[in-house]
Formats: sequence, C-alpha cells, structure tokens
Amino acid sequence: MTGLAPKDVAGRQAWSIRVHGTVQGVGFRPFVYRVATGLGLDGSVRNVDGDVLIEAAGPAAALRDLARALHGQLPPLAVVERVSVWPAPVATAAGTGFTVVASGRDAAASGSLAGLPADVATCSDCLRELFDPGDRRYRYPFINCTNCGPRATIVDELPYDRARTAMAAFPLCPACAAEYADPVDRRFHAEPVACAACGPTLSWFAAGDGPAQPSLRGEGALAAAVELIGGGGVVALKGLGGYQLVCDATRASTVDALRAAKRRPRKPFAVMVADLTMAARLAHLSGAEALLTSAARPIVLLPARAGGVVAPGVHPGTGQVGIFLPATPLHHLLLHALSRPLVVTSGNLADEPIAIEDGDAVRRLSPVADGFLCHDRPIRARYDDSVVRPLAGAGRTVGPMRGAVPMIVRRARGYAPEPLALPVPAALPVLAVGAQLKHTFALASGDRALIGPHGGSLDDADCLAAFHATLAQLCRLHRVAPEAVAHDLHPGYLSTQYAAGWPAAARIPVQHHHAHVVSCAAEHALTGPFLGVAYDGLGFGDDGTLWGGEVLLASYTGYRRLARFARAPLPGGDAALRRPARMALGDLFGAEFPVGPAAAGHFLARLDPREVAVVARMVERGVNSPVASSAGRLFDAVASLLGVCDDASYEGEAAVRLEALAVQDAARSDGPAELPWRITEVGGLSVYDCRPTLAAVISGVAAGEPVAGLAAAFHRTVIAVTVELCARAAQDTGVRQVCLSGGCLQNQILAVGLVVALDRAGLTGYLPCRVPPGDGGISYGQAAVAAARSMERS
Repeated sequence: MTGLAPKDVAGRQAWSIRVHGTVQGVGFRPFVYRVATGLGLDGSVRNVDGDVLIEAAGPAAALRDLARALHGQLPPLAVVERVSVWPAPVATAAGTGFTVVASGRDAAASGSLAGLPADVATCSDCLRELFDPGDRRYRYPFINCTNCGPRATIVDELPYDRARTAMAAFPLCPACAAEYADPVDRRFHAEPVACAACGPTLSWFAAGDGPAQPSLRGEGALAAAVELIGGGGVVALKGLGGYQLVCDATRASTVDALRAAKRRPRKPFAVMVADLTMAARLAHLSGAEALLTSAARPIVLLPARAGGVVAPGVHPGTGQVGIFLPATPLHHLLLHALSRPLVVTSGNLADEPIAIEDGDAVRRLSPVADGFLCHDRPIRARYDDSVVRPLAGAGRTVGPMRGAVPMIVRRARGYAPEPLALPVPAALPVLAVGAQLKHTFALASGDRALIGPHGGSLDDADCLAAFHATLAQLCRLHRVAPEAVAHDLHPGYLSTQYAAGWPAAARIPVQHHHAHVVSCAAEHALTGPFLGVAYDGLGFGDDGTLWGGEVLLASYTGYRRLARFARAPLPGGDAALRRPARMALGDLFGAEFPVGPAAAGHFLARLDPREVAVVARMVERGVNSPVASSAGRLFDAVASLLGVCDDASYEGEAAVRLEALAVQDAARSDGPAELPWRITEVGGLSVYDCRPTLAAVISGVAAGEPVAGLAAAFHRTVIAVTVELCARAAQDTGVRQVCLSGGCLQNQILAVGLVVALDRAGLTGYLPCRVPPGDGGISYGQAAVAAARSMERS
C-alpha cells in the first residue's frame, strides 16, 4: 500500500484509495460496498479508467480495516496489484452512508494498461439456475452474473460499464434492472446481465440463407442445431469470441468431411465434453481437473485413452487429445441435449482469423457448415479458445506451483488481455508487433505489458486486418499512443514491414531468439544475466543466417551467442518446412557436418529418386537452400528418417508425431539411453555436431530397432546435449539460471526432461508458463527488451 498518511479532521479521517489490477467487471465495487457498509464508513466507490477509486470517511481503525480487506477475501475473479492511499480533499459528511456511483475517466491519466477483465466461464450458481425449471432464466443461453460471462469480447470503452459495452443495445427489463441496481445482489453491475425478456436471442438459418432471414428463434433455433448435429451435420455457432464449427466427435464420416471442407488434413481438433466424467473417458486427466474447470476454460492437451469413443480423425497420430469443458450457457445446453463429445473448432478455414461478424461468417463458412446458430449480441473483439498443456513434474522451476504446471500454448479467451508485469518499466509507451506465425502483439506502458489475443498467421490478409483492428481497439480502450515499436529482424515478416513504416528513431529491432528467452526471464522476474536456450523452427539471426538451436548469454538489453546446433540446408526454402523428407535429404547431402547418402540407402529407397536427385543438385549448387541452425528442423529430419512424417500438413506436425512415438517407449527399459553425439568448436562457438546422432538413427532403422525406442533415445540425446552446452556456458560465465523457450519447448518430454536434467547438473531451469514458449510469446519478449532499452536510454 502506497501513498501519504491521511490526517485526522476533527477526530475523523477521510481517505482516497485507488485500487489497481483486475478490479472491473469482477464484482469489486459490490465487495467494497459491503465491506465499507459493514464498517460504518461513509463515502463512495466507482470505476475510473481501469481502476477502482474509493472515497471513504470514518474512524481511522475502520479505514485501516477497509484497506486491509482490499488484500483479503476478494471476489474470486479479482486481482489486486497495488493500492494507493492519500488524504481525501473533502471528507464525506458523517451519517450519509456509502454508495456506488457512476463510473468516469480520469482526464489526467493516459497510457494505463488497466486490468480489462477476460471472459469467464459460466459459474456454478448460474449453471444451477440454467437448468432449474423454477428459475426465470431457465434455459436462457446468455445467463450470467458478476462472477461469470463475457467481458473483453463485449467492451466498447473503459471504464467497464454496461453503457460502454455491446449490451447497451439491450435495455434492462424491470426485474433485471432491480438486480443490477441492488448492491447486495449477485448481479449488481454485472454488465451483460439480461433475461429472455430483455436480452439477446438465438436465431437459426440454414446454409445458403442469411442472418437477415432466420427461420427459427429461441428454443426453436437451439432445437434445430441439436437435430442437425445429432444427424451428422456441422453447425457454425456464434460463440463468445467468434464463430465455432461444431459437430459430433464420434462420427468419423462427419469429422472427415469437416477436415476436407476446412482444409485441415491432420491438425487435431479440440473436443468439448459436458463434465469431468466424460473427460476422464477420453483422456488421462493426471491432475488436470483444476485446469479443465478453471474460469478460463482452456483447451487442455492430455494423453488420449486407447479405445476412446471419438473418431480416429479427431487427433490423428498425436497420442493426445485437446479437451475442454463448456465455457458458455449455450455450450452447456448443446451438450446437455446431445449427451456426447463434440468437435468444437475455430470458425475459419486454415490459417484465417475466426469470423466474428454474421455476414463474414456466412460468406466464409457456408461451404463448411450446414446451418448457423447465431444471436444478436455483437462480438466486439476476436478471441479464439486458449490452449494449455500441463507439464507434470516440472516443479519449482516454473514458479511457486507444484505438480502439474500449466504451460499456455495459445493465449486467448479466458487469459488475454490480462496484463503481465515488466521487470524493467518502459520509459515510454511501446508497441511490440511480434512474429509472423501464431501472431500476437503487445502494448507496454510503465511496469506492465498487455498481450493481445492469438491472431493466427500474418501471411493471411484477413489476419493482418484483424491485427490492425485489435490493435486500434486496445490502444483506444487504454488511451495508449505508442511512441516506439519493437519488431523482429526478419525483413520478410509482415510485422517487421509494418514497423518499417515508423520513423527510424522509433524502431527497436529485437532478435527473434533473444525475444524468446527474455519472455521466459521476464515472466519469472529474473534479475541479472541469464543463460537462454531457444529451440524453435526458424528465426533471423544477427549474422544474416537462420537460427533456431541457440544458447545465449542474455540480459534484458542484449545477448551474446555461446552455442548453436550444426547448420543444415533447407532445400526449396519454405518447401522444406512442409516436407520433412527434404530436411532429412539436406542433412544427408549438405549439412555443416554431412552424414552422406552412402549410409542412408534404406531411407533413400522409399523416396522418389527424381526428388532425391533434384534436392542433391540444389544443395550442391546452393540453389534456394538457405542454411539454418534449427532444433525444430532437426526434429523434422529425424521424424522423416524414422518414417514417422515425410510431409507436414501443419507447422510442427513432424515433431508432434515424433513425441507421440517417443511416449510409447516410456515403459521400456531395454532401449538406448541416448544416441551418440558430439560437441565441437566453430568460430568461437560450441556447436552440436548431430552427424553421429543421425547416423545412429539411420543404422538403427536399417537394423530393425524399434522406431519408438529410437524416437525416445533422440529426445534423451537432445536433453543431454543441451545440458552439456549449458554446463560449459555456466563454467565460462558463472551464470547458472537457464531460461528455456521456443516452439520446441511445447514438447513435454523435452521441457520437463531439460528442467530435471539441468537441476541434476546444478543449474536452475525456467519454463514459460503464462506466456507461450512459441512465437505467441515473442511480442512479450520484444516488449520487455524495448522497455529495458528505453529505460537505459532515458
């Protein structure tokens, strides 16, 4: 608690208290009202910008009790970051009571990254009412209260009040108005509050019609969707943060048809289930119950149970299934009626942003969906479903938690746009524009950074337009006018090209892998230098080559490269990213330490000899074959050499399949502990020479060794190599903190194995938790670097 000590005024004190954090839209004002009234205080509470301002007067002891309560038994969704106290200019008269007053904006304040509340899953109280025939909101698909419902997806302006949300178009009926105005009611200032008499309404129309001519409304619309899904059709459903495509997860023909129409050949679909009982039938929960039932309701990646009822095409070749529970009353009603798991996936085609406007949804999704279940509440901001993976056994190194630690893979609905702390405050407002794939951006101001929601790939024109729209909305909401832009070094990224439109003096270039490791360090508020391990696909290095298997000595303002993986060519450039077999051929014909084709006859025999000849010539002549020191591309090559994945239909598929194969070997003890490897010195850097590793993979396959055992041994090899590289770096630098990041760290075997092995080597490993380790976390790392550099210059 900060501020000046209030002074006595005739035996009575008057305080102004400003509470910072996630305190709007979470029942904080009713909480303050109840506490202040119980203490006999006079005054008021209101929202100001993104904070809560309290003016209170009364005995000093009661005021101190009020201040202490602001850190005590808070509403379940509230997060108090800081409380400021100073003498009130005018003391409220004794006996006038305590009131909740209209919200306002502080004209002097700007650039405050307030805790704009995230959307919250339906609470147990509302769920009970939803299925209670005696309740006036029985089966109302938009039931909510202060503890649940939409937030970020409906807000127009701050402070967060009904008049500044999409609910302004729905005047309250007398019954809802009474609840909304009653400070002791659960729905007091629940901004989306409504009922069937005054709130949003469902509508239904078939594909080929349009939202202007719905054929059914209300219960009839819901019944039509239930009938279509039950009969094997696909419904486009208007969810919280965008449209979703929904179908029966147990019907193989429907799932296959959805894949074909969505242009998504093998990337896994998420499965929504009604409750934990059904979730346990599909997956090994392994302590993930709290994640599944959390207010964020993320998709949780879990080991799939053999013989589950979902169709094989739901998650082909992954060994894991993405499970989530209903986030909205509408989803609860659907699952209650259908009594089966449902595929619930983003309402888009491959790599496009999800649709949020009805007309756009009809235009883009009519070729995919058989019918549309819509409603008339507008979606103000696009938020896809979040994806989380528990990392069992990672322990203390990812923060204060124990046991199954959640790693956010995709940060969107339920988590974004919650701000995160910056270890070094920004001296001026900064926009960090992120990377190209799994795009996010971040706004930094003062000691906080706000990460925008997951936006897909900026390769797509619609995704680029969505970035501009979401950026404009968040800048307007928070009254932030960025004065500098942090960006990647890669000149081909559209985010970098966007930054190029800024004045040169305002641009802050941040190397891709420096941003990765800083995002992990900043999340854990580390001070001083740290070692950074960045394992991912590709990032532009400061030497003009492509990096991706890096060990750095880093701070928030700079870094020095200490070690890397051996370089290998990417025959055909982007074509090699889509075909891991090309990566394997590149390692054979043109790697920094080539294996050579002579030992790989078994592998070459199953490929088209024309492709082998073309790739060999490309590599030999250096035609469209950029080289990269990439851990991700090494995983691709090994996956192909093992016959696991020659062609990838989505980014990271080869690594996902390789991990799934390695998991199968977990119970075995007779396989190789690790494969041969070597570390050499090149140009002052320690370099992992993977030639012995690849040669062992090739010879192991030729000798008929179990492929799963070789996959598991490869993972153990990468862990052993990394620990050795970090141990050498620690000996040379004296630094023993290791920040692990990059897309490869989404691999549970690698992530948990590295933390455990580093600990055994006397080093402390840190994993990302609240920020994705992949490119979705790049913007936060860029923001932290830019903030530190801006403070260094000021």
